[in-house]
Amino acid sequence: MFVDEVKLKIIAGRGGNGRASFFPNRKGPNGGDGGNGGSVYIGIDKQMSNLNKYSGVSQFVGNDGILGGPNKRHGAHGEDLTILVPVGTTVVDLVTKQKSELTEQNPRVLICKGGNGGRGNDSFKSPTNQTPMNATPGLPGQVRDVHLIQKLIADYGLIGIPNTGKSTLLNELTAAKAVTANYAFTTLEPNLGVFDKKVIADIPGLIEGASTGKGLGIKFLKHIEKVKLLIHCISAESKDVTKDFNTVMNELELYNAVVAKKDMIVLLTKIDLVSEDEVEKKLKELKKVSEKVYPISVVDPESIEALKKLL
Repeated sequence: MFVDEVKLKIIAGRGGNGRASFFPNRKGPNGGDGGNGGSVYIGIDKQMSNLNKYSGVSQFVGNDGILGGPNKRHGAHGEDLTILVPVGTTVVDLVTKQKSELTEQNPRVLICKGGNGGRGNDSFKSPTNQTPMNATPGLPGQVRDVHLIQKLIADYGLIGIPNTGKSTLLNELTAAKAVTANYAFTTLEPNLGVFDKKVIADIPGLIEGASTGKGLGIKFLKHIEKVKLLIHCISAESKDVTKDFNTVMNELELYNAVVAKKDMIVLLTKIDLVSEDEVEKKLKELKKVSEKVYPISVVDPESIEALKKLL
């Protein structure tokens, strides 16, 4: 299971109470202040690739400050807590809608500040009150409801309708082990692979109406928002390659016009499964809607090598 979104309640630590105590024979107050509650941060972990570890988790609670001690000893502060997430995760405050994206340049953000510690009775001593009895409780820490949204950091994004050979191509180009089969929606979640130090993301297939919730791909389109190049796969077995191309492009446009305008190459895949005349016919059709169209087959080393040079 690939988890890329979670909602969490974050509660910072409560401040420790101040202490009311006295030196022997009540020769003056000596109660110390309570420690501040621990704050809660969210920070990146470069080794994390998803939010799976937080599946089923609903909240995080920070560490409380410690009660002030006698002899004017200050209570210990609660230790700060950092919730680790993958690079590229966006934190959205569910109330204010404020967003903060976590990157290598912005690796850690404060989410909830711990509550202040209470005052011990020593801090209330004055010329007119040499034996104050009062101490104050620690204050509660901040509370926020947040939505964590992970966006994969990939260089290339494989897109297309279902069953166009995207996952097979990913496996051929990289060391990925994406599940492949000759039926729609074999890919149920994004797959990643690395080719020549560049990350390739394979996105589940898009169908007409994806932008309104049909199929699977729209759920994961956020993962190609940052890619430098879209690799649009269209099967040579298709009865209408132009329709397949337009279906995906229309859904991209409805999702995010900026994504739809990204640099793109179009691959006519599975050319080994149709005749040469059919390949030429479909290449000609696709070149009417895209300038950069290339035939490819995973069983044809020359076409794979040609693609590698393009990338």
